[in-house]
Amino acid sequence: MDATHLHLILTHFPIVGTIIGIGILAYGQFFKNNEIQKVALGTFIFMAILTIPVYLTGEEAEETVEHIAGVSERIIENHEELAEVAIVLMGLLGVFSIVGLFALLKAHVYARTIVLITFIVSLITFGVFAQVGNLGGQIRHSEIRTLNSGDINPSDINEKGLPNSKYEDHDDD
Repeated sequence: MDATHLHLILTHFPIVGTIIGIGILAYGQFFKNNEIQKVALGTFIFMAILTIPVYLTGEEAEETVEHIAGVSERIIENHEELAEVAIVLMGLLGVFSIVGLFALLKAHVYARTIVLITFIVSLITFGVFAQVGNLGGQIRHSEIRTLNSGDINPSDINEKGLPNSKYEDHDDD
């Protein structure tokens, strides 16, 4: 297994894991259950750690696909730039989660505030990661590319609403 394969395998975890953590944390906050909140914070910490190899393998993944016909350099660049924002947010989420976990364990008076801030940061982080994932998917999946990606002109869309063949990665006929 090379870095590209590792990138493709691990890249889904920060998105899925963060939304699962959000659900767990929302449940824990709603029912005021500190143990459940600790599980959510642990999930966020794990996702923050797991995001590091995802980010570090991105460059090799780019080198693997950038010369393949139908792959857009602009989409790769957009994906990479947003991934830089996403990893900073995930790092911030990890730090808030560590502080929140410590505050819950020590029953500090500011624990609820830290956990609420962590919840808000997790929502923002998930939103950015969902967009990063969407852009990453567009790199090889022309069927999910939109006109907003900047690579397709409206005149290049066929009668099925799909990009004309010059944008496709393979021939479906």
